[in-house]
Amino acid sequence: MYHAIVFLPLIGFLIAGLFGRLIGPRGSEIVTTALLVVSAVLSWVAFAQVGFGGGTTRVQVASWISSGELQVDWAFRVDTLTAVMLVVVNTVSSLVHLYSIGYMHEDPHRPRFFAYLSLFTFAMLMLVTSDNLVQMFFGWEGVGLASYLLIGFWYQKPSACAAAMKAFIVNRVGDFGFSLGIFLVFVLFGSVAFDSIFPHVGELVGKPFHFLGYDWNALTIASLLLFMGAMGKSAQFLLHTWLPDAMEGPTPVSALIHAATMVTAGVFMVARLSPIFEYAPVALTVVTVIGATTAFFAATVGLVQNDIKRVIAYSTCSQLGYMFVALGVGNYGAGIFHLFTHAFFKALLFL
Repeated sequence: MYHAIVFLPLIGFLIAGLFGRLIGPRGSEIVTTALLVVSAVLSWVAFAQVGFGGGTTRVQVASWISSGELQVDWAFRVDTLTAVMLVVVNTVSSLVHLYSIGYMHEDPHRPRFFAYLSLFTFAMLMLVTSDNLVQMFFGWEGVGLASYLLIGFWYQKPSACAAAMKAFIVNRVGDFGFSLGIFLVFVLFGSVAFDSIFPHVGELVGKPFHFLGYDWNALTIASLLLFMGAMGKSAQFLLHTWLPDAMEGPTPVSALIHAATMVTAGVFMVARLSPIFEYAPVALTVVTVIGATTAFFAATVGLVQNDIKRVIAYSTCSQLGYMFVALGVGNYGAGIFHLFTHAFFKALLFL
C-alpha cells in the first residue's frame, strides 16, 4: 500500500511527461488526477491504520548508497507524523489537480502542467516518508526543482521567470545550511538513519565540536544548521523574500506549494528531528525567536499589500511562524495540528 501511495504520482508524472502529446491534454488530466485520487484514498486508509494500530513501521524499498561507513537505504518510515503528512499532501494535491482541470482549461501546455504537479507531489511524498537524512534531502531538493518549474510555468512572462529564479536561489541558501547539518550529524553519529541517530542523541549532550578555531556545542551547531534549511523552505524571516514573489505561478500552484505542502516541509523536518533539537535548548530558543519574529513581521507587511495573492502569501509566512513557535517551546502536537488545519484552509483560500 505504501509503495502505491508514493509511486502512483510518479507514474502519473511519467505518463503525462513522456506521452502527453500522444494521449493529449484531456488524457493527461484524467490519468494524473485519477492516480492522485487513488493515492489520497490510500493515505486516509493508512492514516486510520496508523492512528488506531499505533507503532512505527519501516518499509524497505531498496539499498541505495553503500560507501564506507555511509549506509543509506531507500525506505519508508511510517509513523503518526508521516500518516498526518501523507493525508495533507495527497488530499490537497488531488483536489488541486481536480481544480486545475477547469482552471487551466484554456492553456495549451496542460500535459506539462499536470506532469509538473505530479512530480512535485512525488518529491513531497519522498520527503515525508524518508527514513534517513539523505533520502529527506533528495525529496527536499526535488520539491525545490518542481516548485521552480511550476512558478515559472508561464515562462513567456519575465516576472514569472524572475520569481522562479528567486525562489530557487533563496532556497539554495537554506539548503546549504541543511546539507552542512547533515554532514555534521554524520560526523557525530556515524549514520544518517533516524533509527541509528535518535537513541544516541543523549550521549552527545555537552560534547564540543571544534570549528573555526573555537569549541562549540556540537548538538546546538547541528540543530542550527538543520534549522537554516527549514528557514529557507518555510520562508522564515530573512529567507522569506521568495514567497510573495512566487505568486507569479498559476493559482493552483500557489494553493499547492505555498499553502499546503512545500512551505510546511521545514516544520515537518524540525518535528521529525525533534529528538536532536530537544537536547539543544539554545537552538530551540532560536527557533522560537525566529518564528515569533516572522509571525509578527509578515502579518504587519501583509496589512499594506495591494495584491490579494501577496496578502495571502504574507499570511502564510505569518502562520508558519506560529508553527515554529509551537515547535520551539516543545509543543510538537500543537505545531503539527496547526500545520494540518492550515494546509486545508489556506489552500481553499487560494482556490
